Amino acid sequence: MNNFKSSKINIENGIAEFLKRASKHDEIVSEIDIFASGYVNSLFAMQIVMFLQKEFEIVISDSDLKIDNFRNLSAIVDLVRRKRNERATAA
Repeated sequence: MNNFKSSKINIENGIAEFLKRASKHDEIVSEIDIFASGYVNSLFAMQIVMFLQKEFEIVISDSDLKIDNFRNLSAIVDLVRRKRNERATAA
């Protein structure tokens, strides 16, 4: 992992900062649907995937590319934590 510690709060803060910077919104609320609210579109979703893979050193597979894994900040944090746990268990 490059800049963010493994705690849930640090993962959430790192993802929130990326989303704010890239979407040009001042605030990202954990439970707000980022697609329905207009923060993110499908093209930007792929940028999120690339950011997560690079920043958190995880692999997001085709089976992970479900809207529910990316619907809001909480879901994205859960995905990152789950993928990191899978990586640690496989090692």
